[in-house]
Amino acid sequence: MKPILALFTLALAAAPAAAQDAPPTPSASDLGTPVPTGGQVETIEHAEAEEGGLTFTVTDESEWQDLGIAIPIFATDRDAPTPANASGTAALGRELARVVYNDLKNNGLFRPVGPDALPQPTFTQITAPNWPTWSSRGAEMLVHGYVRARGDGKLVVGCYLYDMALKSELVREGWVVPPADWRRAAHKCADLVYSRLSGEDPFFDSRIAYIAETGPKHNRVKRLAIMDSDGANHRFITTGRSTALTPRYSPDYRRLLYLSYVDGNPRIYVYDIGSGRQTLVTENSNPTFAPRWSPDGRWILYSMAVGGNTDIYRVSAEGGPSVRLTNAPGIDIGGSYSPDGSRIVFESDRSGSQQVYVMNADGSNQRRLTFFGGRAATPEWSPRGDQIAFTRIAGDFNIAVMSPEGRNLRTLTNGWQDEAPTWSPNGRIIQFFRTERGSGRTSLWQVDLTGRNERRLPTPVDASDPAWGPILP
Repeated sequence: MKPILALFTLALAAAPAAAQDAPPTPSASDLGTPVPTGGQVETIEHAEAEEGGLTFTVTDESEWQDLGIAIPIFATDRDAPTPANASGTAALGRELARVVYNDLKNNGLFRPVGPDALPQPTFTQITAPNWPTWSSRGAEMLVHGYVRARGDGKLVVGCYLYDMALKSELVREGWVVPPADWRRAAHKCADLVYSRLSGEDPFFDSRIAYIAETGPKHNRVKRLAIMDSDGANHRFITTGRSTALTPRYSPDYRRLLYLSYVDGNPRIYVYDIGSGRQTLVTENSNPTFAPRWSPDGRWILYSMAVGGNTDIYRVSAEGGPSVRLTNAPGIDIGGSYSPDGSRIVFESDRSGSQQVYVMNADGSNQRRLTFFGGRAATPEWSPRGDQIAFTRIAGDFNIAVMSPEGRNLRTLTNGWQDEAPTWSPNGRIIQFFRTERGSGRTSLWQVDLTGRNERRLPTPVDASDPAWGPILP
């Protein structure tokens, strides 16, 4: 007999408040409707699975695609109606499995087979697999799942990972979600499988902010947009009346930091996702650029041009006076905190060309990191703390990584113009945007640390300036 399931709740951002009328200021007129943050997701804590089975680690950044995983349709106890799918829970079970399959297929570590090529298990087989069915197909790992409609309208989604060689369960978990959040349950299942088999932290249940671009290349309309990590649930945040650039999620997902040309000058705003309100970070009249959050969400870094010199400043996320951290002649831009908040990596042309520098969080001990041929820009510290991604400019623009000491340089892409790297929450994958030669069209791409697994992320319009948020709470 399986133990009785115990329930506990994962905290999510509160449901969005109703949109409030804002005064007719230029900044407010550029906003769209407030973004829904979704409902509450409850985790069903299952008993520990049997010890044993396969455990791997991919932190060595080597290519590893040999593990076969079968992901059949998620079963249901009865085909019940649900707002999540017009055809009911049986059809939703297929969609859940497809999301899990696509998540695991696109990260370059596994060799999954999806639900459309596999037989469908019954509901009772979810916890008691028909081993011969899957052994004959050469699967090494098996993902079973179910979806069940509750009387209150919510969905229960379960996820089980089995080792075919040992014919044993490795891990299982379940979630209770509002119908609108069914995809989150699928991403959590993929995260469960990924983490158990790779030894890495999860990253599928996360969101990406970016700049949506439309119009001719000499007169682009640039809007702030967000979507799930796989490109689903796309939403525009601003209307495009004012150009938006360089978004960044706050560590708690409640706010978005971005640059806007509301009055013709670049200004930094914080958009509150729940209320739809935005506030100006600084009240000065000087052009400001490249805003970034501190890891604890208490501080905002930005660059400001004063009297022909551009330096990096720090200001409280709640407002107040700014503190200048750099004062070298030239242009200091960017600023990405190390995960522990002790250091900041940034770009500067103080040596005569764009290069990557690092300093302590208080601005002390500034030193240059990059000395290779060419230029370097837009550095971003890995959430694992072990690498820094940046744009390497040596003829073409490409994405590269190096150690925090400036060693072990590796170039991961070979496009014509690849730039603005942003890390997945687990530090395994880098997202960037690519500009096509001639047309000027832009799109979002991902590459893993091997440099061998590259893919384009679908967006409804051209896209640039991506920012990958942390795992959803």
